[in-house]
Amino acid sequence: MAEKTIAGKAIEVTDEGYLANDSDWSKEIAAEMAKEDGIELTDKHYEVLDFLRKESAAGASLSIRKVGKSGIVDIKGLYQLFPGGPLKLSSKYAGISKPASCV
Repeated sequence: MAEKTIAGKAIEVTDEGYLANDSDWSKEIAAEMAKEDGIELTDKHYEVLDFLRKESAAGASLSIRKVGKSGIVDIKGLYQLFPGGPLKLSSKYAGISKPASCV
């Protein structure tokens, strides 16, 4: 674990940059994390992040297919929103643990 300053707050993160404590999450922190990766979050991004947070809180296992079937965005759209690792990046910005399906 490491401490990182995100959006002016000292936040505990894992070695891969995921929040260690999901209660530290906020839209501002998500935006800062995404900005570091060159992504500007839009309302559509936040819809995906909210979906992931709700599913994770319910104990659901997350997958790209599940997000694609959510009605928010299809799989192709998910890749466009989060290029280079859609589930990995969206989970990171949503402040949840890295899904087991992500390597």
